[in-house]
Amino acid sequence: MRSSWPLVDAEGMRRRDRHTIETLGVPGELLMEVAGRAVASEALALGAARRGALVVCGPGNNGGDGLVAARHLHLLGVRSRVVLLADEAALTGDAAANAVRARRARVSFVSPEVLEAPRAGELWIDAIFGTGLGRAPRGLLAAAIEAASRARRERGCPLLAVDLPSGLCADTGQALGACVEADRTVTLGLPKLGLLLEPGRSLAGVVRVARIGIADTVPGDPEPAACWTWSGAAQALPARPAAGHKGSFGHVLVVAGSQGKSGAAALAALGAERVGAGLVTIACAGGLHDILEVKCTEAMTVPVSDANCRSLSPEAEKQILELALARDVVALGPGLGTDPGTVALVRSLAVGLARPLVLDADALNALADDPARLKRRTLATIVTPHPGEASRLLGCESREINADRIGRARALADRTGAVVVLKGAPTVTAAPDGRVLVNTTGGPLLGTGGTGDVLTGTIAGLLAQGKPAFEAAALGAHLHGLAADLLAARTGPAGSLASEVAGTIPEAMQHLRQRAAADREGEQAGGGEREDGLSLSFPGP
Repeated sequence: MRSSWPLVDAEGMRRRDRHTIETLGVPGELLMEVAGRAVASEALALGAARRGALVVCGPGNNGGDGLVAARHLHLLGVRSRVVLLADEAALTGDAAANAVRARRARVSFVSPEVLEAPRAGELWIDAIFGTGLGRAPRGLLAAAIEAASRARRERGCPLLAVDLPSGLCADTGQALGACVEADRTVTLGLPKLGLLLEPGRSLAGVVRVARIGIADTVPGDPEPAACWTWSGAAQALPARPAAGHKGSFGHVLVVAGSQGKSGAAALAALGAERVGAGLVTIACAGGLHDILEVKCTEAMTVPVSDANCRSLSPEAEKQILELALARDVVALGPGLGTDPGTVALVRSLAVGLARPLVLDADALNALADDPARLKRRTLATIVTPHPGEASRLLGCESREINADRIGRARALADRTGAVVVLKGAPTVTAAPDGRVLVNTTGGPLLGTGGTGDVLTGTIAGLLAQGKPAFEAAALGAHLHGLAADLLAARTGPAGSLASEVAGTIPEAMQHLRQRAAADREGEQAGGGEREDGLSLSFPGP
């Protein structure tokens, strides 16, 4: 059962196409036939038999896939029409051959003028552009994209995109100009990076991966970024043996909080508890101790030396180092503040703590002028910046982080020697050895204060249960986002609290277990991988 999908850019997909055709000897015409059949299958799932289908075909291979789909739908008795946005005589290769086949099968070819008079509820299949688009669509092609958007918006026409929504950049997820907004995208061979990066993720709708026979890898190619399938995420969950007890599942030390930010410490502790850590202790400024003792029922609390402003002082270092020796993992940073004494303490602890370490928030700000000091650590280290914190660590603008989230996450992992969890849409986890996992869960419900603190604790709790750093980081992000998705499905995308996200983490873990069990049952029944195991769904479960 597949545990992850490689994520490819346009050039990576072209290399795989060439390798499959030229080296493996699979005819391109056969690949187009299988692709078109997959598109027709998705069209039927979207109600094409009842609605009818309008297949809008561009001049290249994406249009050829659409022509195959139109032929199959027609032969199945579906009322289907083709709009060809090119001179048919100018078509070449496999696309030209499939235009001839569609004509012979008596598929109805209609004028582009019908795009301006859509039939209410008719399914539109967008086969205008695929991965090869590198500039803004123009002329008739741009007009067709805009007509598709109007038909969906004003006439209730569901929209199925072939490979990518036309107008979307496969590499960046940015709209190059006019861009289709699809209800579903059937992407061919492998998912494209742009389908996971906003706004591409939102424009693509539900994404299905059609396995059409293109090779996943090319010899000598670097390992691409990847994303987990549901089964892959479930396989990463920590074991929970029946004979286990609180001492079996790890002890997390949370070093967090300052005046006005005691909630950050409580939320980080709650994240660790909810993901299954056996024990959690909060080391806090002495002036906050009484507050956190009342606030935190399950977590233990220990007061350490503080400054007059109820923030940690450098004198707390020895106490924290001693506390850490009796714990398995340390989470450092949420709500610590920027008092100069606290900053000095953090800079020393970041190197001196002889335990696996998760660094977030003010701990990252304290290290912004010298993030490379983390390379002096010999134990697992995870940093969890949002784009603003990442920009300070890399010495660039926030917009540069969001313009290349994968590249910047890799750069930060290289600079710090740490596993990086770059929070955002989507969250990207990068390891110093070059591995990257792009998260497929989470949405706008996470845009509220405190959710980052919950994520810090969640990752620390997984580390404490023995998960390797890269896996703990990626799984923490996945569970955190999935918990938000499950909550949003019940309550909507706004108004839920960070503590409620933490409270939904056990449900998210059970959700993964149930999906994995369903996939195994499908295999045992002789059906091979279930459809869920061959698809990515955005957003949410």
